[in-house]
Amino acid sequence: MLFDSGATHTFISQSYASKHGIKTSCIKESYNISAPGNPINTNLIVKRLVLSIGGEDFIISPVVLPHQGIDVIMGMNWMNENHAVLDIGSRTVQLMSNVSGKILKVHMPNQKHIEPTVNATEIQEIKKIPVVGEFPDVFPEELPGLPPDRNVEFSIELVPSTAPVSRRPYRMVPDELKELKTQLQEQLDKGFICPSSSPWGDLGGKRLCVDYQPLNAVTVKNKYPLPHIDILFDQLAGARVFSKIDLRSGYYQIKIREEDIPKTTFSTRYGLYENLVMSFGLTNAPAFFMYMMNSVFMNELDKFVVVFIDDILIYSKNEEEHEEHLRIVLTRLREHKLYAKFSKCAFWLKEVSFLGHILSEKGVAVDPSKVESVLNWKQPKTVTEIRSFLGLVGYYRRFIKDFSKTAKPMTSLTKKNAKYLWSPNCEEAFQSLNRSLTTAPVLAQPDVTKPFDVYCDASGNRLGCVLMQEGRVVAYASRQLKKHEANYPTHDLELAVVVHALKIWRHSLLGNTCHIYTDHKSLKYILTQPELNMRQRRWLELIKDYDLKIHYHPGKANVVADALRRRAHCNVIEARPTVRVLCCEIDEIELPTEQLAELYNLIIEPTIKEQIITAQKQNKGMAFIREGMDEKKRACFTLDDQGVLWFKNRLVVPKDMKLRKKILDEAHMSMFTMHPGSNKMYQDLKQKFWWTRMKREITKYVSECDVCQRIKADHLKPAGMLQPLEVPAWK
Repeated sequence: MLFDSGATHTFISQSYASKHGIKTSCIKESYNISAPGNPINTNLIVKRLVLSIGGEDFIISPVVLPHQGIDVIMGMNWMNENHAVLDIGSRTVQLMSNVSGKILKVHMPNQKHIEPTVNATEIQEIKKIPVVGEFPDVFPEELPGLPPDRNVEFSIELVPSTAPVSRRPYRMVPDELKELKTQLQEQLDKGFICPSSSPWGDLGGKRLCVDYQPLNAVTVKNKYPLPHIDILFDQLAGARVFSKIDLRSGYYQIKIREEDIPKTTFSTRYGLYENLVMSFGLTNAPAFFMYMMNSVFMNELDKFVVVFIDDILIYSKNEEEHEEHLRIVLTRLREHKLYAKFSKCAFWLKEVSFLGHILSEKGVAVDPSKVESVLNWKQPKTVTEIRSFLGLVGYYRRFIKDFSKTAKPMTSLTKKNAKYLWSPNCEEAFQSLNRSLTTAPVLAQPDVTKPFDVYCDASGNRLGCVLMQEGRVVAYASRQLKKHEANYPTHDLELAVVVHALKIWRHSLLGNTCHIYTDHKSLKYILTQPELNMRQRRWLELIKDYDLKIHYHPGKANVVADALRRRAHCNVIEARPTVRVLCCEIDEIELPTEQLAELYNLIIEPTIKEQIITAQKQNKGMAFIREGMDEKKRACFTLDDQGVLWFKNRLVVPKDMKLRKKILDEAHMSMFTMHPGSNKMYQDLKQKFWWTRMKREITKYVSECDVCQRIKADHLKPAGMLQPLEVPAWK
C-alpha cells in the first residue's frame, strides 16, 4: 500500500484484484490517467471495497489500473474524506474512519524495495507476445532502487593482514567532470551508491567503472567456474524454438554484504563514495553472479535453459514445449525479483543470436555482426596487436579448419625474443583468417545419444582432427606441435593427435561410442600391442576410459582429416565474391537439412592451373625468362594473350615448392591415381607441365613415398636356377 499525495484518485492493481477475487465493474466514462510513459485509459472500478487498516474498516472505491506494480495506492480523494494527516518524520498516518468515526495512528514501515514501473509503450508490445504478456513486471523501465534482500550477498574476502588502500583521483577536463557529476547524482538518486568516509579509496572513472586493481590484488579469488561456450551449445541438439533474455543492469541487482561496503569506496573530484550494489571492476563479480544465476535456474539448466552471467537462453523442440519452458523461466525471475531489459530480449525465434553465434535448427554458425571488426581490422603493427587479433579470431577457431597451420606465421612473431618482421606469409595468414570467418560453415549440434566419428591426422609440425556425426561436421580442432613433440616418432605423433581429440571433446565423447579414423595402420592394434614405451602406456590409460574403435583409413581415403593439412582434392573455380549469392540460391532450393549442411561445408578454391598462373605473376624467375624472350634467347618459351608463360605447349610451373608438391600429390595419390612409379608419373606430368629438374624431383618424391616403399616390390634381377650345395669333405 502506498499513500500518495500526488495521486488524485485511489487505485488498485488489476493483478491484485484478480488474485484475490475482487469483482470489478465497468463505467461509461473512462479515466485518462497520467503514468510513467504514455497515459493509460481505463473504465474499470471496484465499488465499495472494505479496506482494513489498524483494525478499523474503511470503504474505498478504487480505479483499476492494468500492470500496476503496487497493489493499492491511496490518493487524495480518499485521504480528504478520512481527514488523513501525514507525518513524514515519524512515518505515521493519522486517520478518522468513515465507518466508525474513530481516530487512529498507523505507523508505516520503511519499505526497502519498491516495485518497478513499466513503460506504457513497452506494455503494449509485451502484451502481444504469448506467455511474456503475463509477466510485464519482469520488464521494468528502470530498476526499482536497491535490490531486495536475498539469501546470498556479494562478499569481499581479503588476504589476512591487508591494510586499506587509497589513491588520489585522476585529473579530468571540464566536460568529463560535468559528466561524472551527472553520473554520481543518478547513482545517488537510485540508491546504488552513498557518500563514504572509509579509509579505502580506489579511482573512479567517467562512466563509474572504478579501477579496483589495488583491491583486487588483495582479494581472495572466487574459483567458481564460468562455463565454456562450446560446452553450453552442446545441449542444443534438436532445438527448434528459441528465446533469449538479457537482465537489466544485472550487477546492480545484487547487494554487497554490509561489512564489505566500505571496501568498495572510490575517490572522485567530488568526494568519496561507496557502492551498495555489486560494481563493475570487482574481481569476483562475474563468478559470484554466475553462481547466483545457476542457483536460480539449477533445476532447468541443461534441460531447456542456458545461462552465461546475465544472458539467458531458452530452447525447446516445439512451440508447445517452449510455452511451458518460457513460463517457468519468467516465473523464476519474478519469484527472485530479477528484472530484464525488454529491448534486449527476443522471443519465439527460429534463429537467434547468442554470445556471438547464430543458433538454429541447422546448428551453430558465426554471427556476421560480431566479426565485422575482424573484417575491418588493419594490419597489426606490434606483437600486442597480433595477440589481440588472434585472440578475437581464436574465439571462433572451432569453425576454422586448419586454424593453427593458417595462423602459424603470425603466432611465430609472438614468441619470446622473436624479431618482428611482417612477411608475405604473415599477410597471407592475416587475410586467410579474415576470409575464413566470412565463409565459416554451419556446424551441427552434437547428439549424445548417437555415436561420433573422429578423423585424425598428424603431419609436419601440427596436429589436426575433425569431430563428425552422421556425416556432418560438429567441430574442427588443430594445434601446433610443442618443441619436445617435434622429436616424437611417427607412431607417437599419430597417437598424440588421438589423445588431443579425446581431451578437447571429452564432454561429448566420454560415455558414448566413438570411431577413430587414422591413416596410420599400426594404431589399430594399440590396445592389444604387448610392448609399449612409457609415453604410450600413459596415453593408453586415458584411451581406455572411452568406448572407442580405431579404424585404418588410407591416406587417399581419409579425405576429411587430410584436408586439415592439404587442400581438398577437388579443384573448382574460387568464387568468394558470389558466396552470399550462392547461399541465397541454395536456400531457395529447400534441400533437406543434412544435404544443406554438407553444401555449406564445401570449400571453393582455385584450380591448379589458376594457381600456377597466379604464381607466375608473383615469381621473379618468370620475369627473367620474359626478358630473355625479348632477346631471342628463349625460343622454346611463348606468351599467350593473357600473359601466361608456356614451354612447348606445356604450362611453366615457377619455383614454388608448395605448389609443386600439390601437383605431385595430385598426380601420385589422389582419388584418381594409384601411386604410379617415377617413370609413369613423369610421362603423365610432362604432357601438361614443365619446370627445371622436373624428372629428378619426381624420382625423389616417389622414393620418399611411405606407401610405395612398404607395399611395392623391388624390381631387381631375378635369381638364377637353384644349384646344389657343395658337399663338404670330412677329414
